[in-house]
Amino acid sequence: MTDPKTGASRRDFLKTGGAVAAAATLAQAASPLVHAGEDNTIQVALIGCGGRGTGAAENALSTQSGPIKLVAMADVFEDKLNGSYSQLEKTFSPESGQLDVPAERRFLGFDAYRKAIDCLKPGDVAIFATPPAFRWLNFAYAIEKGVHVFMEKPVTVDGPTSKRMLELNEKAMAKNLKVGVGLMCRHCKARGELIDRVRSGEIGDIVTMRAYRQTGPVGVAFVPPKPDDISEVAYQIRKFHGFLWASGGCYSDFLIHNVDECCWVKDAWPVKAEAAGARTYRDDCIDQNFDTYSVEYTFDDGSKFFLGGRNIDGVKSEFASYAHGSKNSAVISTNSHSPAKCRIYKGQKLGSRKDLLWAFPQPEPNPYQLEWDHLVEAIRNDHPFNEVERGVKASLVTSMGRMAAHTGQVITYDEMLNCEHEFAPDLANLTMDGPAPLQLLPDGKYPIPRPGIVRDREFG
Repeated sequence: MTDPKTGASRRDFLKTGGAVAAAATLAQAASPLVHAGEDNTIQVALIGCGGRGTGAAENALSTQSGPIKLVAMADVFEDKLNGSYSQLEKTFSPESGQLDVPAERRFLGFDAYRKAIDCLKPGDVAIFATPPAFRWLNFAYAIEKGVHVFMEKPVTVDGPTSKRMLELNEKAMAKNLKVGVGLMCRHCKARGELIDRVRSGEIGDIVTMRAYRQTGPVGVAFVPPKPDDISEVAYQIRKFHGFLWASGGCYSDFLIHNVDECCWVKDAWPVKAEAAGARTYRDDCIDQNFDTYSVEYTFDDGSKFFLGGRNIDGVKSEFASYAHGSKNSAVISTNSHSPAKCRIYKGQKLGSRKDLLWAFPQPEPNPYQLEWDHLVEAIRNDHPFNEVERGVKASLVTSMGRMAAHTGQVITYDEMLNCEHEFAPDLANLTMDGPAPLQLLPDGKYPIPRPGIVRDREFG
């Protein structure tokens, strides 16, 4: 990937590019192999037992390169943990030996992630599928304990945590830890072949890219007032898509895949973003999200990437990404993340059967499974595997577009990285009954973005 061509960005990204590659090579040469136990069984701990974490655990246990089993689970909500275990039990019975999580290794609370990781040996794997705000806390402890990591996206939600994750990752590389990031499109065979064809010049120079995730309301992005039977902290974590501190909101959590796959095809990260967005249909919802986002990203060569997000019922839906070249055009993804159904068309007439030049054959291998196959194979064979820097950059570029919409300003890559507004600065001391990272205003609503009024931060 090409970094934005600015000196400050290179300094602040803490030895990225060739320096990081050289450091990683030296560190791995000097470090002993970090591996699972002598019986070659890799043990796994699941931290964050929602649907995303449960799916990651299923993929982990479905790898075929050697014995692997789940030995610990952690969450702050008992119903989430129990539901996850019940779902896993449908596929991996305790008798199979792969689901080995007795009651004493099912942990609840804000320190549960530590207890679950403590059940692992150096060389085992921790899955981090909590709301993204907790990623750096979980990662720091995994590094301390010498365990490999799979972390879901996004990996950061603001500038300060982006820098922190990069600093932590230097320690992970020094310990030769393998780290996967849940941007599974990077492991997609269809997209991989498309990119090879783009690199060979089949569509010419990329001039414009477009991506859309326009659907009805999804996840827990729409948040009504809190009921009385739950604490403020617990409510914000349960409804994490609605709060910027917890997830980066619906923009970061939902649109990052479109951002990442387009930047992969382009082989560059945008240097700036300008955007518009609005809260249109709120009813009684008081979360921090906009209902619509329209972002124009600009790459260093001047080419554009237009990204549209919308969560409104009853309107046109589209979930796809496209690249327009100086000669031809390409479909990067078609409808959702998988199957991608990548295609190349003559000229700019996307969808014209007579102009179809190439299409990846169907069916496609599942990229959610492939990302786990690749991570576990790297662990077993001690191959280089660390996706943190790329995950941070994808998260940061996504946050850049979000901040542009929320402030109404042009936001550069450097400005996003160096923005000092940390959404949850006291996260390490969070308790279920203590103060929440986001406080209600006197009118009973949460602070929301006010473009043009609050210009240097997204809310406050």
